[in-house]
Amino acid sequence: MASKRDYYEVLGVERNADADALKKAFRKLAMQHHPDRNPGDKGAEDKFKEASEAYEILSDPDRRARFDRFGHQGVEGSSGFNNVNINDIFGEIFGDIFGGGGRGRRQRNRGSDLRYNLELTFEEAAFGTEVSVKIPRPKRCESCEGTGSKSKQQRQCPTCGGAGEVRFTQGFFAVARACTQCSGTGQVVSDPCKDCKGAGKTESISELSVKIPPGVDTGTRVRLAGEGEPGEQGGPSGDLYVVVHVKEHPIFHREEYEVFCEVPISFVQATLGAQLEVPTLDGMVKMKVPEGTQSGKIFRMKGKGIPHLQSTDRGDQHVRVVVETPQNLSGKQRELLVKFAEASGEDVNPQSKSFFDKVKELLGNK
Repeated sequence: MASKRDYYEVLGVERNADADALKKAFRKLAMQHHPDRNPGDKGAEDKFKEASEAYEILSDPDRRARFDRFGHQGVEGSSGFNNVNINDIFGEIFGDIFGGGGRGRRQRNRGSDLRYNLELTFEEAAFGTEVSVKIPRPKRCESCEGTGSKSKQQRQCPTCGGAGEVRFTQGFFAVARACTQCSGTGQVVSDPCKDCKGAGKTESISELSVKIPPGVDTGTRVRLAGEGEPGEQGGPSGDLYVVVHVKEHPIFHREEYEVFCEVPISFVQATLGAQLEVPTLDGMVKMKVPEGTQSGKIFRMKGKGIPHLQSTDRGDQHVRVVVETPQNLSGKQRELLVKFAEASGEDVNPQSKSFFDKVKELLGNK
């Protein structure tokens, strides 16, 4: 028979390793060699058993001291695999990852989270608002008081005996799994309530007031804790997530916290300069356009953008001016523009060569 390996060697730790180092090393090996992850692999089962035995000995200060002094002979017969449930080790290291919780633990299932899509105007999203929403969600059945039973009484689950879990042997140790008949609650209903059909919950419409903070945008989620579906068997309720969708605005569009818009100006205003009234989220605001402004020029209006979420800061508004070309000129207007062009040295003679003729002429001279 092959001799046992040194327990420190099995776990891959130094002899002065502390409790945390031992636990970390065992967790790594257990996750790697656990039979649930290696079905039918005898080698993995043996390595898992070896690591479990090493951790069991070294995690006990007394047995570790005897092992350090006398080796395997000092702890011979003290390994707990014959009289200690391996799930005690799992409960400490993994909790319920492999179903290793303590016997009799009943699951209190948390209710499901809910989602509600909320459409807001551009201004509501910018400055925040408070809205009332109606949420279709289950509520505790009043007829059976949430028990699911007509008599308001539940009986012990015959499959798990009220433990909420069932255990079976796999290899050399016991594995626990949540009972499928009672969903881990340990209780079943023999006389289902006619109103909720044994579910303990009925459908309803709940009206809630939702506060939307300033600065939200499409995709922002507002969480209302505990406003989701109620949990099973008295478990905690889930949460409600209100997901924001912002309507498009006919004038403004935003990029993060910056607001953009276009404002048309006349040829005269662009040439001579003007004082314009520009729309902002705060209403009409005066903006100066200097003389000689070109079409496409962008002006920044500081602090006129979107308020920042959870901050007193605010973005800016960017105004792009677009010079409009006058149409349907009167005779007098046309005469004045021709005089203006002549004074500027521009050729406005309809019989003059077109731009493309001039280009051809230039290219032909090369």
